[in-house]
Amino acid sequence: MTASGQRYRGSILPIKASVHVHGAEVRTLERKQENYEVRLDAVTDSEETTAQFGIEVGDFIYLDPRVEMNGGFLRSRHLDDKAGVACIYGALLALHQAGMAPLYRVNALLSNYEEVGHGASVGIPADVQELVVVDMAAVGEGQSSDEFSVGICAKDSGGPYDLGLRRKLERLATDHTIPYKVDTYPSYGSDGEAALRAGADLKVALIGPGVDASHAYERTHRDSIEATTRLIVAYLLQD
Repeated sequence: MTASGQRYRGSILPIKASVHVHGAEVRTLERKQENYEVRLDAVTDSEETTAQFGIEVGDFIYLDPRVEMNGGFLRSRHLDDKAGVACIYGALLALHQAGMAPLYRVNALLSNYEEVGHGASVGIPADVQELVVVDMAAVGEGQSSDEFSVGICAKDSGGPYDLGLRRKLERLATDHTIPYKVDTYPSYGSDGEAALRAGADLKVALIGPGVDASHAYERTHRDSIEATTRLIVAYLLQD
């Protein structure tokens, strides 16, 4: 989308995408930024012509989420972390509809900048004592997380999360028969990590629905979203 609001369709693809043109090079082309391009659905053959459409450096490129639901599975881009937002909203809506309220004051922070590393570095009130981050649980080889339970993160690339708060969440899951998996994520960061690095003095934990193929065409399951939502509710109502 351009600065004036004009929208253009297109595709993101390798610069050598056709095996009929480039042969074996297609199979060996390295996946890095320099080897990808945006193919505009517009008649242009130069930088100058493209600029005439109003397209400039700094314009945003939006990816189609391609949402599909089938047999309880939810496939889409950006489940990391729209699935987490859905869990937070679902928990708060369930409490409201049931006429119930958390026992303590709750601040819900939705960060636009978590993926670039500084989302929760601001915006958390100084008197907050516990921060439960709702992100995604990475599913894949070597992980214990799955798409049918809530993931509870013990440690990620920034280090371990608060042990006492993690144990509290594990007890709540057990007491309320909520399926959960404890996992570590070596190539992962969260808003909790950003808050701690910014100097926040609080206990931090991380939970979330299991998401397969994170940052690609992702997938989760309704059971995982439900388990995460139930754990949020249990945490908000715990004495």
